[in-house]
Amino acid sequence: MLFRKESDSIGEKQVPKDAYYGVQTLRAAENFNITGYRLQPEFIKSLAKIKKAAAITNHKAGLLDEKIAKAIVKACDEIIEGKLHDEFITDPIQGGAGTSMNMNANEVIANRAIEILGGEKGNYKIVHPNDHVNMGQSTNDVIPTAGKITAYELLNNTIDELEKLHGALLKKSKEFDNVIKMGRTQLQDAVPIRLGQEFGAYAEVVGRDVVRLKKAQEEILSVNLGGTAVGTGINADSEFEKNIVPNLAKITGINLKQCEDLVDGTQNLDGYVVVSGALKTCAVSLSKISNDLRLLSSGPRTGFGEINLPPKQNGSSIMPGKINPVIPEVVNQVAFSVIGNDMTITMAAEAGQMELNAFEPVLFYKLFESITTLGNAVNTLTKNCVEGITANRERCRDLVYNSVGIVTAICPYVGYKEAAKIAKTAIKTGEPVKKVALDEGVLSEKELDVLLNPVAMTEPGIAGKQQQ
Repeated sequence: MLFRKESDSIGEKQVPKDAYYGVQTLRAAENFNITGYRLQPEFIKSLAKIKKAAAITNHKAGLLDEKIAKAIVKACDEIIEGKLHDEFITDPIQGGAGTSMNMNANEVIANRAIEILGGEKGNYKIVHPNDHVNMGQSTNDVIPTAGKITAYELLNNTIDELEKLHGALLKKSKEFDNVIKMGRTQLQDAVPIRLGQEFGAYAEVVGRDVVRLKKAQEEILSVNLGGTAVGTGINADSEFEKNIVPNLAKITGINLKQCEDLVDGTQNLDGYVVVSGALKTCAVSLSKISNDLRLLSSGPRTGFGEINLPPKQNGSSIMPGKINPVIPEVVNQVAFSVIGNDMTITMAAEAGQMELNAFEPVLFYKLFESITTLGNAVNTLTKNCVEGITANRERCRDLVYNSVGIVTAICPYVGYKEAAKIAKTAIKTGEPVKKVALDEGVLSEKELDVLLNPVAMTEPGIAGKQQQ
C-alpha cells in the first residue's frame, strides 16, 4: 500500500495514499475502536448537508472563493447521494465531543474537492479541511445540528410505521367487534369484553404515541449552528450567522430555526431527552401490547387460545410442530433496548459541563439506534403479526359462559354477599353460574337470561336495564 504524509498538532503520520480521510480521522480510528460500527449513514448525509450549506453561505458572504465553494458543494452532493460513506471510518462512540466525526467529514470533503479541482489528495493548499470546509463552524455547533437533522429524518419513518400499525389495529377492532370474550384483571377472570374493544384500546395507545413523537420532533427543530465553540459565534461572520440556518433549512427541507439563545443551544441537550422519552413511552406501549398478544394466543390447547398469530417459523429444534410468538417476542426485546438506551441518553445529557456537553457521541449512537430499531420492530409487528391475527370465536364464547366472572352482572339485583356465595359455589362445584343461581332461587331463568347476556355486559350500565 502506498502512503502520503500528513501532519497535525500531534505530529506527522502516514495516511493511505488513496484515502479521502486524513490524519485526524486516522488517529480517531486508532484511538476509538469501541463499538465495531461506523457512523450512521443518515448522520453522514446530515454532516454533508451542513458543510454544503456552510460553503454556499460563506461564498455569498464573500468569504470563500467561488471555485472552492463549488467543489465543496459537489463533494457534499456526492456524499448526500450515498457515495464515499466507506471513507467515514470513525467509531460512533468517541472522545472529544464529536471532533473526530466533524474532522472526518471535513477531510473527506476537502480531499474530494481537491480531486475535483485537479489536485492530489492531501494537498490542502488547494482546499483545507479547517480553513475552507469548516469555515465559520465548530464541532460544537456542527455535531448537535447534524444529530437533530438525523433524528428528525429517522423519526419520519418510525412515525409512518406506527401510523400503519394504528390502522391495522383499528381494522382488527372492527373485525373482532362481535367476538365476546372474558376480560381479565391481574390474570384472573373479570367480566366479559369484546375482542374488538381490546384491539381498539391498542389502537388508541399507538395513536397517542404517534402524537407524542410528532410533538417531540418539534423539540429538535431549533439548532445552534452559527454559535461555533460556545454559542458566542466567534470566528463566524455576521452574514454567515444570519443565513446559515435558513440555507440549511432549504437544503434539508426541514423547518429548522436557529436557537434564540445560542449559548443555551450549545450547552443543553434536553430536546434529545424529550425525543428519547417519547420513544421510551412508545416502547412501553408496544411491549404491553406484545405481552397481551402472547398471552391471548398461548397454548394452543393449554393456554388462553383466544386468538391465533400468523405462524412464521418453527418454534423448537426438539418439539415438532411447536410455533412460538416470535414477532411479539422481538418487539419486547426492542422495547427493552429502547428503555435501556433512554437511561444512557438521560445520563449523557445530564453529564454536560459548563459551555459544552462532551457526551453527544454516545447519546446519538443510542438515540439513532432506538429510533431505527423501534421503527423496524413496528414494521414487522404490523406486517408479520397484527394483519394476520384471527380469533377463535368458539373458544372465546366457551370461556365466557363457563366463567365465574359473569356473576358480577347479577350483583346489583341480589347483593354483593349473595353474588359472592354463588361464585364460590360455582368454583367449588364446577357448575355454571346460571345453574347455581337457579338452584339458589335468587332469580328466575328469564331474569338470568337477560342479566347474563354477555353482549350487554360489554356496555356501560347495569345489566338488564339496557334492554328495558
